[in-house]
Amino acid sequence: MKILILTNKVGGGHNSTANALKIEFEKYDNVECKIIDSFEYISPVLQEGISKSYILSTTVFPYLYAGGYRYQEIMDEKETKDAGDNVVNYLFTQKLLTYFEEEFYPDIVISTHIFSAQLINLMLEKKLIDVISVGIITDFTIHPHWCRLSNLDYFVTASELLTYQAVKKGIKKEKILPFGIPINDKFNVHINKMEAKRMLGLNENKKTILFMSGSMGYGNIVKMVKRIDHILDDFELLVVCGNSKKSKKDLEKTKFHHNVKIYGFVDNVDVMMSACDLVITKPGGLTSCEVLSKNLPMIMVNPIPGQEERNVEFLTNNGCAVYSTPTFPVDEAFYQLYCYQEKLENMKKNISMIRKPNAATDICKFLINM
Repeated sequence: MKILILTNKVGGGHNSTANALKIEFEKYDNVECKIIDSFEYISPVLQEGISKSYILSTTVFPYLYAGGYRYQEIMDEKETKDAGDNVVNYLFTQKLLTYFEEEFYPDIVISTHIFSAQLINLMLEKKLIDVISVGIITDFTIHPHWCRLSNLDYFVTASELLTYQAVKKGIKKEKILPFGIPINDKFNVHINKMEAKRMLGLNENKKTILFMSGSMGYGNIVKMVKRIDHILDDFELLVVCGNSKKSKKDLEKTKFHHNVKIYGFVDNVDVMMSACDLVITKPGGLTSCEVLSKNLPMIMVNPIPGQEERNVEFLTNNGCAVYSTPTFPVDEAFYQLYCYQEKLENMKKNISMIRKPNAATDICKFLINM
C-alpha cells in the first residue's frame, strides 16, 4: 500500500501531524509512506511566499487576518462551491499531477492543511487521480472551506463534539472520523515527574511551570514572562521561545525573581511537560493536543486570530483550559487555578474525556484495514 501525506509549511503543526502519521505508518511492513509539501513541490518560491505572508498577516495585521477568517466563515454558510476551484489552483494541480504520474502514485492521500486538501479535491473533481482521500483538520473547529471539499472521502476531526458543527457546515456524517489530531507518540510515553525534573536539572521540591510561545514565537514573550515571574508562588519556570531569537536574547538579559530557564527551539517538550504542573501556552491545535495528552491543565495566551481563537472557545467551554486576557491576566488565572485544588482536579477529569492520545494509531489502523 502506498500512502502520500501532503503538508504545507504554514505554522509548525501541519508538519508535525504529517510526521506523526508517517512514523505510525512505517510500523507496517506492507506500507510505503512519503511526505511532501505540495506548494514547495509546485514552486519553492510559492511556498516561501505563502509562509511569509501567513506570518506577516497574523503578527503585523492580526485584526485584518481575524476579519478575513470570520468573513470566510460567513461566506461558507452561503457558498456551495469550493473556493479552491479556480484557474490558479487548476494550474497547480497540473504540476502536482506530475509527482503522481512520474514519482509516486499513492493508494491513499492524506492532507494536513486546507491548501493541499483543496488541490486534491480539485484533482478528484476533474478525475485526474483515483485515490482514497483524507483531510486532517488540525484545530478544534471546522476551518473555513473544509466543508466545501465534497470530493474527499474522509475528514479527521479533533473530537466527537465537533460532529454537529461539521454536519451543520455541510460535511456528511459518514465521512467524519473523530479520531483526534495526530501527535508524536512520545507524548504518550509516561515519564516519572521526578525523573523528568532530574533530566532538566530542576528542583524536585518545587512546582514547575512551562511557558511555550509556539514555533514562531508569537506574541510579546518578554512581557508575558515578566508577568508570570511576578506570581507570588514558589516555582521554577521553563520558557520555550521557539524560533524567536530576539525574545530568547532579551529574556537572557532579564533578571527574574524565580529560577527561569530560557530555551529556543527544542525537541524535548515531552520531557518538559512530564516535569511540569501547569502549561501556559499559545493555543495551537497540535500543541493543545500534546498538553491534553499529558493530562495537564493549561492557561492559554496570545491566540492567533481565527482558528486559535476557536481552539480557545472549544477548550474553555469544555473545561480543559483557562484563557488569560488583558483584563484577566495570567497571574490571576494562575491564582484561581491553584486557590481551589478541586478546580484543578475537575479540569483534569474534563481533559481525560477530550484527549485523544492515540489519534495517529487509530487513523492508521482505520486506513490500513479498509
